[in-house]
Amino acid sequence: MANLSDKRRRSRGLHRYSTGDFFFDLFVAIFMIVVAVCSFYPFLYILFYSLSNVAMINTPLLFWPKGFTVEAYKLLLSDSTVPHAFLISVLRTLITPVCNLFVCLLAAFALSHQHFPGRGFFQKFITITMYFSAGMIPSYILMVRLHLTNSFLVYVIPGLFSVFNMIMIKTYIESIPPALEESAMIDGAGYFKVLFRVILPLLKPVLAALFLFMCVGQWNTYADTLLYNAGNKDLHTLSYVLMNFIQQSTSTAEQARERVGLNTVNTTSLKMSMTVLVVIPIMCVYPTLQKYFASGLMIGSIKG
Repeated sequence: MANLSDKRRRSRGLHRYSTGDFFFDLFVAIFMIVVAVCSFYPFLYILFYSLSNVAMINTPLLFWPKGFTVEAYKLLLSDSTVPHAFLISVLRTLITPVCNLFVCLLAAFALSHQHFPGRGFFQKFITITMYFSAGMIPSYILMVRLHLTNSFLVYVIPGLFSVFNMIMIKTYIESIPPALEESAMIDGAGYFKVLFRVILPLLKPVLAALFLFMCVGQWNTYADTLLYNAGNKDLHTLSYVLMNFIQQSTSTAEQARERVGLNTVNTTSLKMSMTVLVVIPIMCVYPTLQKYFASGLMIGSIKG
């Protein structure tokens, strides 16, 4: 009877939870906890150090803020450079990805049609730019000739098109059944209405993923600021300010002590605080777009 019961349980997809299963699950749980702690603790250490009174820190590890204080953040935000750089970073992080995805969407939609004139030539011409680049010096000369240096547009115009993004969107469009577009055009829809009313709603997963990757890249980069806008403080991004701050934080900390007369901050705590200010905003974007990653391509697109 016992063997018969086990067979019935297996036939129904049920499995008896054995001692081996328990120890395997326990090992996996412990291993993943260790991996999570090792991955997340460095950021927690930075956060705890930035919120601690440096005079009370006497251990190499921190598991909570010691002598909780936000004086380091107050010192940073009291300088108008940081809030203004934050605004510039937010603007470039939002404007450039949106413009890029719009241009790439138009190109991908056109190249996804077999009857598009010159489709093969344009695909080869665009793709070859992924493998060849002029380099830093010609790019700088080009930006100077286009009068984009010392301008916010240098953050937007060079990033208006990405071959990789276009290929990703084009591949996604080609996987959509042509019947959807054909049925819309039979009902009298033009190409633009088909693109924005039929195709675009189905592209949310790929557009959200590309938008997130571009936002992270735009937020973290400072090379273009260093090359083209280093002389204009009104166009410095937060990442560029962080880079300068880390290089010159010793003098900044000393000036802060002399100005405010505080002994609760030092060079390291100001570095940690600045790092947190740079990291926190982009971390808030992930939960917002995460729900689109696993979205089905054809959910709600075909009705029986």
